[in-house]
Amino acid sequence: MKQGTILIVDDNRNILTTVKMLLEGVFENIVAIANPENIPARLRELHPDVVLLDMNFRSGINTGNEGLYWLREIKKNRPQTEVVLFTAYADIELAVTGIKEGAADFVVKPFENEKLLDTLVKAYDKAHKGSTAKRDNHQEGAMFWGQSEAMNNLRYMVEKVSQTDANILITGENGTGKEVLANEIHRLSARHGKQMMPIDMGAITETLFESELFGYVKGAFTDAKADKAGKFEVAEGSTLFLDEIGNLSFVLQAKLLTALQRRSIVRVGGTKQIPIDVRLICATNCDLQKMVDEGTFREDLLYRINTIHLHLPPLRERKGDVAALALQFLKRYAAMYNKPELSFTPSAISKIEALPWYGNIRELQHAVEKAVILSSGAQVDAVDIDGTSEKKEKPMDEVQTLDEMERRLIEKTIHECEGNLSQVAFRLGISRQTLYNKLKRYGL
Repeated sequence: MKQGTILIVDDNRNILTTVKMLLEGVFENIVAIANPENIPARLRELHPDVVLLDMNFRSGINTGNEGLYWLREIKKNRPQTEVVLFTAYADIELAVTGIKEGAADFVVKPFENEKLLDTLVKAYDKAHKGSTAKRDNHQEGAMFWGQSEAMNNLRYMVEKVSQTDANILITGENGTGKEVLANEIHRLSARHGKQMMPIDMGAITETLFESELFGYVKGAFTDAKADKAGKFEVAEGSTLFLDEIGNLSFVLQAKLLTALQRRSIVRVGGTKQIPIDVRLICATNCDLQKMVDEGTFREDLLYRINTIHLHLPPLRERKGDVAALALQFLKRYAAMYNKPELSFTPSAISKIEALPWYGNIRELQHAVEKAVILSSGAQVDAVDIDGTSEKKEKPMDEVQTLDEMERRLIEKTIHECEGNLSQVAFRLGISRQTLYNKLKRYGL
């Protein structure tokens, strides 16, 4: 079965034609280019599994240096792509150097068809196996990029910054997939060999903050029966993902800043400075700059965590992506609930594309799952799709329970504060921790 994408780079157009014809029964997508200067653009556009790369391009220059240069560029910009070097017999020594620098293998010209096919298929298997291992059974949380301009720009940025250790701040509305994006950045990074360590900052109480993040020594408090490493130590050499960073109190912000500035922590009850080597990714749905202006978030901490800022657009701004994402969810839940033949009617697709999805991907996912569960026929119709634009507020005098009244009040305040949870908590006269617990309780 044909699968995968291969990019062939060679200035001999006869070779490009021959190899392309040879690979038509093996690879699903085959792209051939003669100018290596087009490699970066093709990497961004195609995300190839394999690149077959000639070692020499310029007439009269046969040092192989161009091939090694482009090998390094490919591995730097897209390390998960496997590179097979295409070289003359006299340049075998250079090809060996290329393998030391990250190439999967090399093929000598003039080539044998069977040898070339076997080498490229093995390179594809290596790339595919590595990609599968890195996802590590997290297919449900795999990043869906889509084709919208906003997401294409974001994807380009992610692929550039993932290989660095720069601290990243991800912003976006609830349900846009901030943790999924953090996982994708980690997967593409040099730290992917260790699992990313996620921490929900809104769920950690002030009293447990230091022991959770920095650990503690035996006897530090009543229940400290033995030494325990904190999340910073557990994430050593990996990525630390701090979700809902905007919910952190001013006092705890200072403690986090100190650890980041010193690049070391001290366990609760201890005195020893423990060096930390983590890549920090933070996420929030709050406007941190506005919080800085209001005096509820430290400006120095914002600078520390915001080396690179990535913004996830809401689903209503990703025109063209919504239906494709809904189809992915339909396929997943149809298989889960033993309805593999289920499909959307055209009117259902039209409704899905028209709804604003204020709850973003999370809301769309829940709506599709609900539709699959309740469906009785072979198709999901428009009436089966429940979205935010369909919800009608009850007048307050029709509200039946205190819980419903509280939920309504929180929703109204969130809307008035434009999603700024610190401002919401202030208006409601409760702590951010209490607000966060209520948001989880009501599924807001």
